[in-house]
Amino acid sequence: MGIRESWNNINNGKSLVIPSAYEEAKIRRSRECTNEGVRAGVKAAAIAFVASAIPTLIAVRKIPWAKENINHTGQALIVSAASIAAYFITADKTILECARRNAEYKEKA
Repeated sequence: MGIRESWNNINNGKSLVIPSAYEEAKIRRSRECTNEGVRAGVKAAAIAFVASAIPTLIAVRKIPWAKENINHTGQALIVSAASIAAYFITADKTILECARRNAEYKEKA
């Protein structure tokens, strides 16, 4: 096997070292934690979107100061900032909590 073939194997995700069953289970659990975090983050972002869009739109239509000073771009920034923050905070907390669960599970086994 030449250098080119080994480099292609490394770049294609095929390692020269065969992982043990424990390492494969560890990788699977970390992927499950990531997927769980993404699902929770999307749910939180959707809720935050609705929770921030409704008051923002009502304020822009009813409050004179907001009507004069907040344009469409400002409204979009308010809503998207709330959604993005909710996504990342929730995803991070969920992934860390799942990682703690996996660490506790390992200690008991």
